[in-house]
Amino acid sequence: ENETAANLLPHLFEIGTELLIDAMPDLVSGKITMDTAKAQDEDAVVHADMIDSSEAEFRPWEESATAMHNRLRGFSMWPGAFLYLQVGETEPTKYKILETRVIKETSDPTEEVVPGPTKKDGLRLVCYDGSILEINRLQPATKKPVDALSFVNGLQGRTVRWVKTPELVET
Repeated sequence: ENETAANLLPHLFEIGTELLIDAMPDLVSGKITMDTAKAQDEDAVVHADMIDSSEAEFRPWEESATAMHNRLRGFSMWPGAFLYLQVGETEPTKYKILETRVIKETSDPTEEVVPGPTKKDGLRLVCYDGSILEINRLQPATKKPVDALSFVNGLQGRTVRWVKTPELVET
């Protein structure tokens, strides 16, 4: 539920290494060769485009909290999930989202991102469908990562809103 690509990759390396070590004697003895290997079913081949960094953007105007949480998990190594936030009347800034969790409750959709009810809670982002994503760690562009409480403490009463990608707003 919360495992990320960065956490999963070492585990997959272990499994692959064990399988390769198990297969090595048959490779060395000649039992496994290109002639005895099972051919790939060419009809089952699926083309996958190169990952583009824009795919890592959170889009609360069209995605659920679960979809965004899973996007963070999948893109944790590269390129990292991100969202544009507007703090007060400033220009929207790109924030890398580092840690989230899906909240079980729902709310009316809003563009405002608000702190949770207690100081231990993160920032609550309500998606188009009313699902809620809690942002626990984030990183403003060119700055150090901060936890949600530190981010809230730095707001000085200003409101925070998620905004659509600046390129999307201009079209």
